[in-house]
Amino acid sequence: MEISNFEDFLEEENRKAYKIELDLFLNQNQNNLIPPKDKWHKAFELCPFSDTKVVILGQDPYPNIIDAQGLAFSSPRITKSLFNIFTELKNDYNYPIPKSGNLEKWAKQGVLLLNTILTTFIGQRLSMQNKGWEEFTLNYILKLNEQKNHLVFILWGNNAIMYEKFIDISKHFVIKSSHPSPLSAYISFFGSKPFSKTNEYLSLHNIAPIDWDLS
Repeated sequence: MEISNFEDFLEEENRKAYKIELDLFLNQNQNNLIPPKDKWHKAFELCPFSDTKVVILGQDPYPNIIDAQGLAFSSPRITKSLFNIFTELKNDYNYPIPKSGNLEKWAKQGVLLLNTILTTFIGQRLSMQNKGWEEFTLNYILKLNEQKNHLVFILWGNNAIMYEKFIDISKHFVIKSSHPSPLSAYISFFGSKPFSKTNEYLSLHNIAPIDWDLS
């Protein structure tokens, strides 16, 4: 079934057994989950299906209330991974490192900052693994892959790279490297130039490039 927006997608998924079970679990535990409920779908709200140009995949939210804001990698403060992302951006485009890690500007230009797991228990990484979110977000990725053309998928780290098999590389562009975490950024993230490569591809297909400058 084709969709035109997130609401269409949500209506379709809400009828499926896995989503009914996931919703029951979420409703029972929502007071202990982050981000708060009104931010669970923030990535889709700031970057509508029709406007999506780029997909950056994360794994699950930061495990603390301050950082978990509903967008992959985004945070009010500059986390260690964000510092490395901004360092690579500076090396790629010579933009200064911003004072905040808020990536909403990117999202509003068509960058879907999507964690594959949308909630976690406070203080616990990957605590909602295999509860249903992975199926939900994969189904959305499949809709993007099927219905849109000339998307850029930026896959950082092994977890994100596993999703490459779901992407039709005959009509989309995949950029992959190690994760920007301090533990792995030195492997292949630094020097990978994901930002300029994205804009070169978009421009090649007459799609407005992303203004990555957050300073």
